[in-house]
Amino acid sequence: MDGTPAQIVDRAVDAARTPYCVQLATGVHAYIQPDGGWCLSNAGFVSDGTTTLLVDTAATERRARLLREAVLASGAPDPALVVNTHHHGDHTYGNGVFAPATVVGHAACRQQVLAAGRHLELVWPEVEYGDVRLRAPDMTYTESMTLTAGGAEVRLLHPGPAHTVGDTVVWLPEQRIVFAGDIALCGGTPFVAFGSLGGSLRALERLRSLGAETVVPGHGPVTDPGVFDTAERYLRYVGELAAEGRAAGRTPLETARAADPEAFAGLREPERLVANLHRAYSELAGEPEGHPLDPAEYFADMAAVNGGEMMPCHA
Repeated sequence: MDGTPAQIVDRAVDAARTPYCVQLATGVHAYIQPDGGWCLSNAGFVSDGTTTLLVDTAATERRARLLREAVLASGAPDPALVVNTHHHGDHTYGNGVFAPATVVGHAACRQQVLAAGRHLELVWPEVEYGDVRLRAPDMTYTESMTLTAGGAEVRLLHPGPAHTVGDTVVWLPEQRIVFAGDIALCGGTPFVAFGSLGGSLRALERLRSLGAETVVPGHGPVTDPGVFDTAERYLRYVGELAAEGRAAGRTPLETARAADPEAFAGLREPERLVANLHRAYSELAGEPEGHPLDPAEYFADMAAVNGGEMMPCHA
């Protein structure tokens, strides 16, 4: 292999982070962005070669355009429908690349896209986002909605506050495939600061009840329903840790620093523990699920447990 050792390593790293498509069933693809860390989110599409529905749109203009190229390379036409699983920019910033497609999402997702604006830049201003043109969902629902794409039935389900207050689960009953959004992360630490710990546990039960055989997580490789069990174990651990820490009068940061989550050492983004504790403390205090917290506070705490530096974003 040509090049210096450093160049060879750089090429290997780039190759390991190259997005790829997985065909899950006839006309159904997952689009995976390794390694699934901060802002490296998944997408997917359903198409019969005549009409296309896309799930999520990536964090930057460049990544959204790569996603569009992958859709077209499969023989599918440009999406007529784009479904957002929630409002975070790594799932919605690319919406504008797919204009004039109709963007569909939960009513709270629309509200939060409009309210959050260019929020990723506040955390990772160094990322080259490109020409991001924010588009909130044009079509919204509150509990469920059934669409048809590529001849397939596509059900949109809102499980209640979970990862955010405006989550959408995309369920293909005939193919037994579910796009779980960030309610399920394969290899990553769950993140409920924008939503609810208790609600996430209920959402995982609802996901299990679908009887899916294949799960496309919001981040990480395609997996199976076992990913729900991992998320549940972690969230129950957070709840127990929060109850103990709050009873002892410790702050979420103090509780996180005293914790030893050895059982979850293999999950990426362990700093999310302190943000999840902020949410758990809020619910223990009797605040409503999804009650807005101060992102500046829990992102600062995540940086603190990460050695004083903000978590890296490779988008």
